[in-house]
Amino acid sequence: MGHSASCGESERHAPRLRTADLDYHLPRELIAQRPAQRRDMSRLLVLHRDTGAIEHRQFRDLPQYLRPGDCVVLNDTAVIPARLLGRRVPGGGRAEVLLLKPVDGWPAAGEELSADRWYALVHPGARLRPGAQVDFSQPEGPMLVAHIEAMVPDQRGVRIVRFEHDVPFAEALSVLGHVPLPPYIARPDEPEDRERYQTVYATRPGAVAAPTAGLHFTEKMLAELQRRSVAVARITLHVGLGTFRPVETELVADHKMDAEWFEITPEAAEQINRARQAGGRVVAVGTTCVRALESAAEEEGTVRPRRGETELFIVPGYRFKAVDVLLTNFHLPRSTLLALVAAFAGLETVLGAYSEAVRLRYRFYSYGDAMLII
Repeated sequence: MGHSASCGESERHAPRLRTADLDYHLPRELIAQRPAQRRDMSRLLVLHRDTGAIEHRQFRDLPQYLRPGDCVVLNDTAVIPARLLGRRVPGGGRAEVLLLKPVDGWPAAGEELSADRWYALVHPGARLRPGAQVDFSQPEGPMLVAHIEAMVPDQRGVRIVRFEHDVPFAEALSVLGHVPLPPYIARPDEPEDRERYQTVYATRPGAVAAPTAGLHFTEKMLAELQRRSVAVARITLHVGLGTFRPVETELVADHKMDAEWFEITPEAAEQINRARQAGGRVVAVGTTCVRALESAAEEEGTVRPRRGETELFIVPGYRFKAVDVLLTNFHLPRSTLLALVAAFAGLETVLGAYSEAVRLRYRFYSYGDAMLII
């Protein structure tokens, strides 16, 4: 079943892949600005990677492609309202702070998100240097003030920010924070985004971007998978801003991946391994699940429990160890996510499928349609 390699081995296989090879034409109007009316109303392009054959279905048809004994792996990370809009103190000019991750690391399962010191991006950067303050407080709401403590060397624009608050930090963030919609969604966040830019199974706060392949699932579909004897395992990978960072090097392999924190519990690892040993397929819901699973997989495909950060960069030539089927959305040109999908199904095959999706006016990116690669 395995297709396997470390990051370095993967790069040796495809050292000459140019970033320009990951480009494709996408009309701007196909970038979804809002979610589908209902989660499972999205379209589903089914790509058979051995033949290149394509089927056009609805997302609610997904269970028809799964077999009893398969294991669907979900990323249960929850998007935090990481975007804070406030005023500089003194002066009153507008300022923005985008939380990236707590300086002391993410809390364990079941623990409150209570960190006071964060790595963050700030705007305007020139005015928010160490010693500056930003006030996000509202007259009738909680008090929340950011103190810019330090610049982070070798990380362009990143600051260490300490927060002062009069209610628990998670509560202040819930009231004052905004949903960090991707830059290609050209509108402010709205109340609906609190629910729709979040999977129905999100339980562990920590992502600053949604694991978007999971946005299509409903509670009803998860129940149907159970009825069909398809196992569902939950792992965690807190999606970082690097997910949107374009590859700017001429050669794809020269790109430096941002680290993302993940956890695969002993229970999840056992569930996944049991399914594989019994002949079932591991179905990764999203590129985030692929990165976590492959980061924790042994050469022969056994997934080990792991907790920590991964910088694994999957490019064409990589031999997959743990993942047999991939459900994913349509990704940005010149992105690490498109490189991963091309590694899974072949660059020409994937770009051919994308071209067909453009022709048939599929909706692209985070709030767009889905693609099943089997």
